[in-house]
Amino acid sequence: MDLPPDDRTRSPYTGYTRAHWEAAADALLAAVEPYATQDHALYDLPGDHTSSSGRLSDGLEGYARTFLLAAFRQDGTVLERYADGLAAGVAGVWPRVLDRSQPLVEAASIALGLRLTRELLWDRLDDPVRRRTAAWLTDALTARPWPNNWELFPVTVGGFLQDVGHATEASRTAIDRGLERIEEWYVGGGWYTDGYGRRFDHYNGWAMHLYPVLHAWLAEDSRLLELYGGRLARYLDGYARLFGADGAPMHQGRSLTYRFATAAPLWLGALTGHTPLAPGETRRLASGALRYFLDRAAVDENGLLTLGWHGPDEALLQAYSGPASPYWAGKGFLGLLLPSGDEAWTATEEPGPTDRADAVTPVGPPNWLVQSTRSDGVVRLHNHGSEDVRYDPYYARLAYSTVTVPSASYDNSVIVGGDASRTEIVPLGVGEGWAASRHTVRDGIRVTSLVAAEGAVEVRAHLVAGATAGTPVRVTGWAAGDGPRAELVPVVGLDDTLTGTVTGTPGLFVVLARLSGEADPQPLPRLVSVDVRDGCELHVRWASGSAARFRFTVSDEATTAPSWTVTAI
Repeated sequence: MDLPPDDRTRSPYTGYTRAHWEAAADALLAAVEPYATQDHALYDLPGDHTSSSGRLSDGLEGYARTFLLAAFRQDGTVLERYADGLAAGVAGVWPRVLDRSQPLVEAASIALGLRLTRELLWDRLDDPVRRRTAAWLTDALTARPWPNNWELFPVTVGGFLQDVGHATEASRTAIDRGLERIEEWYVGGGWYTDGYGRRFDHYNGWAMHLYPVLHAWLAEDSRLLELYGGRLARYLDGYARLFGADGAPMHQGRSLTYRFATAAPLWLGALTGHTPLAPGETRRLASGALRYFLDRAAVDENGLLTLGWHGPDEALLQAYSGPASPYWAGKGFLGLLLPSGDEAWTATEEPGPTDRADAVTPVGPPNWLVQSTRSDGVVRLHNHGSEDVRYDPYYARLAYSTVTVPSASYDNSVIVGGDASRTEIVPLGVGEGWAASRHTVRDGIRVTSLVAAEGAVEVRAHLVAGATAGTPVRVTGWAAGDGPRAELVPVVGLDDTLTGTVTGTPGLFVVLARLSGEADPQPLPRLVSVDVRDGCELHVRWASGSAARFRFTVSDEATTAPSWTVTAI
């Protein structure tokens, strides 16, 4: 991708300015143009991975997602071909929006794009095209969504239709229903679950916040904007800590092929005035994410976004992933809606949280502990509260980072009797320097896990209950890779192969862990000592002089497998 030279004066961390973002958007839009059908209604991008919705839906997805990028770019010349495609699409080319169908997702992108480019595109369309467009979009108001972020797609469509004079009872109902549904999933502190359960991931930012905040902002509804904008600001306070110094977002959750869509909530806060971040910090984090992927083969030799993280990677894909799916990454260009003279573009980049100092930060609602180190720029996420069994490797592991990927050999797991399952995750608390949870393995076997951290060092303790004596237990740590070094040192209950056996009920297993990019770190036992007292009390003393104590106790004696909890004392 041909971008301007780095500007290390205005952007000392990333080198990127608005000119880089504009050039990247232009390059992405130019690269997809040859794959448009003659009428520009579909974008049939190359690739062998057709989504479960089929080629026609994939072609619509190609139109809708690149159109949203074009809407953020606000280039009238580029928008002309999308106007042509819209006219053809609603004249019978596009599939109808049906219950729980992919076109419902794409209808939201089209409606949002039209809402953002009303003067440039919508107001210039012929009346028959506008009527057919409104009719096609109207199906999205009553189509049944999946019970998750999809509930916000009818809201987005309804908001546009109301703006352009198509307010109906159906549009009002769709907006009210969708906004009411997400209240069921708001858990405080700026965090939503993506539907029922405890599904915390990047959908918080690029969906659960994005759509309602933009709806409130575009509708100029001060009451809604205060509500949703306030939640966004609280979310960004913790979210900003999930980016590595190299710009990498956290490698956790589904749809990771959307890549720099992770920048969307950062820009959203700046755009609507609801952010705790300084303008220079917003751009540092957002530009860091864009550069991270552009420097690592996110686009192929034809300038197209690939299905993967760096280059192509089928391990990241879901059944709904098609050739054009990665273009939800276009949401990351939301910042182009800010005027070129806005401080988010003109201010000198400021350091992000990972650049400033080592930190171990509790994030209460998802029951996460975020651990970052300034020396190597690595961020680690200790997961003691997020779960989605449909995408197990990206939700069920005990830890994720900005420099590792979940491995097929069950990294960051507790394997009991050969079973690495981690289901029915119950958060047990998170505090300064620690987090804990309990999960089920199988057949009444439960594991209560604790992590305590300082700097790059971790103490991990796992209490296994419900397993018969002699059951083997193996503990794994960070997946080894080409970057930072992964270490795991047994302390209690395990031999040098990190394997032990249950000798009583319960059985306690303790390790020291580290994921570090330092060239020559001190040995782990010099940095922390662990003492187990009375079988279930853990005393941790760090080389810095700080200390912590934790106690495992039975919380419910009435079950066949007693439920254990852990508390800081």
